[in-house]
Amino acid sequence: MPTPRFLTLDDVAEILNVSWSQAYALVRRKELIAIQIGGRGQWRVEVDELERFIQQKYAEARGDTAPPGEPAPDTTTDTATDTATDTATDSAVGPTTGPRAPTGGRARR
Repeated sequence: MPTPRFLTLDDVAEILNVSWSQAYALVRRKELIAIQIGGRGQWRVEVDELERFIQQKYAEARGDTAPPGEPAPDTTTDTATDTATDTATDSAVGPTTGPRAPTGGRARR
């Protein structure tokens, strides 16, 4: 018998070792792409789509990429050698001089 192309949310939940409602939440948030079929709107997830989701989560765990909807991490700046801007600045005022005054709270006497 050939391997099925689609999985139910029960199957997805079992594979990911999560509850059905957690699997459904992934679909609702569009983290996991699924389709509704049949008159009762049964959800189905393509096996390849589940594999893509799992690989994406591993990439996020390694720091290779950002979750959907978030910008990818900037890997172009090497903080160990980037010393061009070592002075403290306040973008609204310009470079700061001397110690900074405390912000918020009660004034000290």
